[in-house]
Parts: sequence; structure tokens; C-alpha cells
Amino acid sequence: MGKATYDVCIVGGLGHVGLPLGISLASEGKKVVLYDLNRQAAQTVLRGRMPFLERNAAPALRRVLGKRLFVSTDRRSVAASHFVVIVIGTPVDEHLNPSFGVFRRLLDGLCDQLHDGQHLILRSTVYPGTTAKVRDYLASKGKRPRLSFCPERIAQGHAMEELRALPQIVGSDDPKAAKEAAGLFSLLTRDIVMLSPVEAELGKIFTNTWRYIQFAIANQFFLIASELGLDFYRIYDAITHKYGRAAQFPRAGFAAGPCLFKDTMQLAAHSNNSFFLGHAAMLINEGLPNHIVATLKRRCGLKGKTVGILGMAFKADSDDKRQSLAYKLRKLLELEAKRILCTDAYIREDGFVSPKELIARSDVIVVAAPHQRYRSLKIPRTKVLVDVWNFYGRGGRF
Repeated sequence: MGKATYDVCIVGGLGHVGLPLGISLASEGKKVVLYDLNRQAAQTVLRGRMPFLERNAAPALRRVLGKRLFVSTDRRSVAASHFVVIVIGTPVDEHLNPSFGVFRRLLDGLCDQLHDGQHLILRSTVYPGTTAKVRDYLASKGKRPRLSFCPERIAQGHAMEELRALPQIVGSDDPKAAKEAAGLFSLLTRDIVMLSPVEAELGKIFTNTWRYIQFAIANQFFLIASELGLDFYRIYDAITHKYGRAAQFPRAGFAAGPCLFKDTMQLAAHSNNSFFLGHAAMLINEGLPNHIVATLKRRCGLKGKTVGILGMAFKADSDDKRQSLAYKLRKLLELEAKRILCTDAYIREDGFVSPKELIARSDVIVVAAPHQRYRSLKIPRTKVLVDVWNFYGRGGRF
């Protein structure tokens, strides 16, 4: 095949992982095409707008759009590119086991667009061994592109800064592929760390699982203090005050979203379900909404009460509601309370009310996503406030 039309094609390129990467590479002179079947997102990006919250991304998008950054819903853009970056991850099924089926279907759909002169880069978190499995599956179809696993490591909302500030891990068993992938990402950062594919896969999963367990420890301590009727944050503030060894001790709060829980369960499955620490973390973090409802029932009653949920995104200052525990909390409260009111600074849904209306009409207010826009809200002392994060500085007791 002749010279490629594009330097890079990002498959799934209009999402939280692919779009910031595409903008960043295009900003460094690469010709990038974002291949995605989401036509609504495609129209938004073609208008120079971001389809989700990402700091400092919109101006950079407008600078490169139509010059070095292009959008396509045509899978032939894959064949026209040298690097093909895949940003879909391995999902877990209803039994919390990873499924390779999504990858298989994607590869089947793109196989006739792949050729041996290309370099396929897996970017999202995958089950350990997926890179090797992809290589073998493509080989069974007569396809042998170069292959690397180069995990994204950014915090959602901070991609434009962190793509350049953080080291990039490159996992490849082929020295030529490793050198080529390192050359691509060195456009963004000089700090490149070389591993084998399975080492890189585990490194990404270990990182997310470590964070999930950290949050679980904080939440478990919160539960213990709460059961004793104590304010967890009086203890937390004391032990973190000028004490360096507690510097990475997170606050309590909802630990959810599209990555941490899923990746912890992938590691558990990879360990033949003997990763008991991961399972314990899942029970603690996923059980926090249950604890809130049970405590409210016991201490102030919910029957006849209106409960307001402040913030429905999976984390603060995000418009992403994937696997948000706020929605689990709403389902639990629907079984116990008279009425549930919801609001979010960035998510719009039928039935949502304004923060002002929520505060006025609610007997109980639960801070589920502590968006900075809510900092100035005045919540009367007459309201029962459930603030696991201690966002308003009134403690964690309720």
C-alpha cells in the first residue's frame, strides 16, 4: 500500500480518551482522523465544540480542526492511516467477568481495513493478555500489523495537561514497534517507559485498582465512625494535619465511574477470583449508598420525606454519569422516601430540578457529586444534610 493519507486514526475517537489524544497529536503536526459511529458527537465536534467537559480542549480543537484534525464515520479511514489507535476497553459482563466479545466484533468489522504496514495501538484498559489475544486473532485472519499496548493514564477532565505532563508507558514485544510507538508519544512527553504488553496491561489495571482500594479504605473508616455516631472528619483532619505519611489518604465519598470498579473486577477475574481485597473494596464502595439510606431510615426516618440528590455525575466537575452511584442511591431511595428530587450542574435530564428548588423542597439533601458550582449554595440548618465528602465543612455525621 502507498503512503497513508493520515498519520493516525483513532477508533472511537470522539470519546473521553480518543478526542483529547487526537487534538494533542494534531497540535504537534500529525494528521489525525477521528473515526467514530456517534454521528451526534461528530456533528458537535465539526462545529468546533467539545461533546463533553474537558478543560482547555475546545480552543485547541478549533485551532486544528479541518487542518490536521478530521472527523469520519467511514471505516475506510482506518485503511488510510498508518497508526490505528483503538480506545475501546474490555467490558465486564453481568457476572463481573471480562468479555473479549466487544474486541472480537470490532476486529471483525475492521479486519478488511487493516494491513501489515500499519501499527495498531491499544489505548484503553484491557484484561491482561488482551494484546497477545488480539495479535493471535488477527494472525488467524492473515493480518500482521505491528502491535503495541500504550495505556492512557489521564484523569478525565485534565487530559490536555496530563497527556504532556505524565510519563507514557509503551508495551510491545517487537523492538521496531516499541521504537515507533515511543516516537509517536514522544511528541507529547519525553518521559517514555518501556514494558512488555502484559506488564503494561497489568500496570494500568494495578493503578486503577490501587485507587479504588484507597477510596474503599476511606469509606470503610467513614462507615466505622458513622456507626459509632462520630464525625469521621474530626478524626480525618487530625490524622492528616501536617503528617506526611497520611498525604495520600483520600476523603470518603462515592467511588464510581467507568474505570475503577470495572478494572478492579477484571483483576479479580484474572486472579481466579482470589483477589479478596478487590472484592472487599467493591462491597464497601458499592455499599456506601445502602449505608446512607439505612442510616437515614434509622436516625430520621424516610417515610413521607422528600430527599434531594445534589449532583448526579460520577465525580465532581464532570458531565459523565456512567456507573454513577448517585443513580443507585436514587433507586434505593425510591423504595423508602415519598419523593426524590435530582439536580446536576452539567447533566440535563427530564425531571431534574434546579439546585434552588431542590433545597427549598427537600427535607433531606444528599451531596452525591460535589461540583464546585455548588460551593456557594446555602443549605439551611433545618435540613438534614448528608455530606460524605465534607464538601460544606459541616462534618460527615448525619
